Amino acid sequence: MSARRAAPLLAVVLALASAGSAAAAGSGLSPSERSTLRGYAAHTWASLVAMTDPDSGLPADSLEADGTPSVQTSTTNIGAYMWSTVVAERLGIISHVEAAARLTRTLTTLEGMERHQPSGQFYNWYDHRTGAVLTVWPPTGAPVKPILSSVDNGWLAAGLKVVAGAEAGTAPAVARQARALFDSMHFGFYYRPEANRIAFFYAPSDGESPCCYDTIVSESRIASYIAIATGESPANEYFGSWRTFPDTCDLSWQETKPIGVTRTYLGVNVFEGAYPYDGFKVVPGWGGSMFEALMPSLFVPEDKWGPRSWAINHPLTVAAQIHHGLVDAGYGYWGFSPSNIPEGGYDAYGVDAIGMNPDGYFSNEDHTGVNHGFGDCPGRAAVPDPPPSAYSNGVVTPHASFLALRWAPEQALANLAKLRSSFDIYDKWGFRDSVNVDTGAVSGSYMSLDQGMIMGAIGNALAGDVLRDAFATKDVRAALRPIISMERFGAGPRDAADDLH
Repeated sequence: MSARRAAPLLAVVLALASAGSAAAAGSGLSPSERSTLRGYAAHTWASLVAMTDPDSGLPADSLEADGTPSVQTSTTNIGAYMWSTVVAERLGIISHVEAAARLTRTLTTLEGMERHQPSGQFYNWYDHRTGAVLTVWPPTGAPVKPILSSVDNGWLAAGLKVVAGAEAGTAPAVARQARALFDSMHFGFYYRPEANRIAFFYAPSDGESPCCYDTIVSESRIASYIAIATGESPANEYFGSWRTFPDTCDLSWQETKPIGVTRTYLGVNVFEGAYPYDGFKVVPGWGGSMFEALMPSLFVPEDKWGPRSWAINHPLTVAAQIHHGLVDAGYGYWGFSPSNIPEGGYDAYGVDAIGMNPDGYFSNEDHTGVNHGFGDCPGRAAVPDPPPSAYSNGVVTPHASFLALRWAPEQALANLAKLRSSFDIYDKWGFRDSVNVDTGAVSGSYMSLDQGMIMGAIGNALAGDVLRDAFATKDVRAALRPIISMERFGAGPRDAADDLH
């Protein structure tokens, strides 16, 4: 890639790296920026109130613009609602009395919901009005096979851990209730020693349990963090996932040939691979989405504990998303992550060039992707990158900008302001879930999880890393920090040796 194209990304990365530590606790935000974020939080919270059943205390999966909530909810949604309630209390949007009442209602419903024993794991989908396990999908009537999802239970457990930590001093009964539920969920249930990784899910009806999550840059690492912190998985499980798949022709289905070396941690050989992206090397996710890369960092201070890994890779991921949106695709906007298709439906969006999925998470509805080839491997010659004109119907989701807030506060706020001014995407319930930046079509609904990510990012920025402090307690720090701190990713600037690779 030419120096002319690499230089703008270099400037962005340097800016992000210097801004990251200050933005971590919101100290780098101006009074005007803090006021803007608090306004976003108030309206986002209003959407979560509108989609939460007043009797069960469970949020719906989504809320239509006319105020109609979906019937279904997931364990992830419930976790997101609980940590959003903590944020709303800390920001003064609701009173302590209201927060305690809401959390008590939700926790009491959780205590009575059907789940698997002896694992204590919850099923994936429930009726948000009653807490009953779903066996029929409400929108279509299609049958649903109840499963236990490792990552979705991970997000529920994260919400419980946040409530237990944040409410311990002011609402001890609520904190004890949350802690008891957290302690009853056993994540070693998913650990597969032969792979040294965690399974995707377990289906009690037929024993199906496919193995396993492959990549470290994945939302699934929240479940691994919890299992390691509770002593249910070995510490070296953290190194069982790929950073990239190895640099061999047997794995040349990757769209980019990785650059890296092999290192050993806790007896596990790890290929510290990274993908070249313009002037940098980035450890990719499966799909190159913001959600995969950054959502776990709402709770675990990965950048602080991993100065040679996540502290480098997270800002590079943000920079790559910005560069793709503004330069490679020329959308004028950025922020690509799983979200609603603006015209209806759901899809997984991302930056194809920083994803390992050969079928791509694309940034647009027309699925414009890249193929950088794989060196001299047969049939794997590189294909020239598409020009910006090839990227039509780009889909941007606001929650991706909020996830980037820690590392790029100025850029994130500017992107959100531009989305608001250009499209009918913001109203009394905050940001709609997505927009087609070419046609201006805006999603007709709000997604519970995505609103929860927005609340979490704002809470950390305005309330002194409230989610991180509540989740990363002394026991979690003791278990995870030594593991994360020992690793050195392959991410960073490219050099002459890389170009010869």
